[in-house]
Amino acid sequence: MHKKIVLTGITPSGTPHIGNYIGAIKPALEMAKNPDFDAYFFIADYHSLIKLWDGQLRQQYIYEIAATWLAAGLDPKKVMFYRQSDIPEIMELNWILTSVTAKGLLNRAHAYKAAVDANIAEGEKDEDAGVTMGLFNYPMLMAADIIMLSADLVPVGKDQIQHIEIARDIANRLNHIYGCNLLKAPEALVDKSTQTILGLDGRKMSKSYNNTIPLFAPSKLLKKLVMKIVTNSQLPEEPKEVKDCMVFALYKHFADETEVSILAERYQTGIGWGEAKQILFEKMDVVLTPMRERYEYLLENKQIIDEYLAEGAAKVRIEAQQLLVKLKQQIGL
Repeated sequence: MHKKIVLTGITPSGTPHIGNYIGAIKPALEMAKNPDFDAYFFIADYHSLIKLWDGQLRQQYIYEIAATWLAAGLDPKKVMFYRQSDIPEIMELNWILTSVTAKGLLNRAHAYKAAVDANIAEGEKDEDAGVTMGLFNYPMLMAADIIMLSADLVPVGKDQIQHIEIARDIANRLNHIYGCNLLKAPEALVDKSTQTILGLDGRKMSKSYNNTIPLFAPSKLLKKLVMKIVTNSQLPEEPKEVKDCMVFALYKHFADETEVSILAERYQTGIGWGEAKQILFEKMDVVLTPMRERYEYLLENKQIIDEYLAEGAAKVRIEAQQLLVKLKQQIGL
């Protein structure tokens, strides 16, 4: 049976936090264990050029992201793990795809429209003020990443579904223009079970709100941050709702089913918020400490990361070159 290719790209634009781990890293790693899939994970360093113009910081983030995935359990022997910029074929494909893509398609992309809307709201005379071609073409490069490896499925959040639809349109259009079916039209894979991960203040966990818990915070800092989670003013003996409780929601992602049901019972019979937070901290610390130690070891030994990424790129380039050779023949290059 032909395995489906599942492809996940990670932009190196900051140090990962608990929300990233629960919402993206953990589900992707669980999916990689599925015997029906061939999993591809890549570090989208070219994408980061759009927002980040500090070369040293980019290098740091690339290593941090790679170390995070490896520490969280990604096995580079069982999946394809590579850096986008190590696959020059993606850039060649990007230009070929650009030549058949209608500008109107990219005019409708959410990120570009949001930038234009913000300019209009601020009374800018130029609707495109501050908009780079990188931002405008972002969905284009994303399409090349996906189509290059003939991905069947791309796990995305709801806000990214449009990008997969754009990639489908582009693949189908080139196939139509050149009378072939070389390019696979991908499908979005949306996990409805991954809810929004709330931050310390009850809003969505996000660096922009400064309400995150760093994934590899040392134990002392982790405890301090967990204790800062906003809760209501119920007394210890009062029964508490597990629904919409951030302490309980986080605990569910780190504890097993038995532990979760024991804590749920404690919520009913009465538990103080301080004790509930202590239980959460201890569980998170047990799960995250070995990961943190592995993460720190990898960052101290970056050559290990370099070797994994180079091995992955060597394998991926063979596949990328095969598709590109066929495509160039088809389009007369």
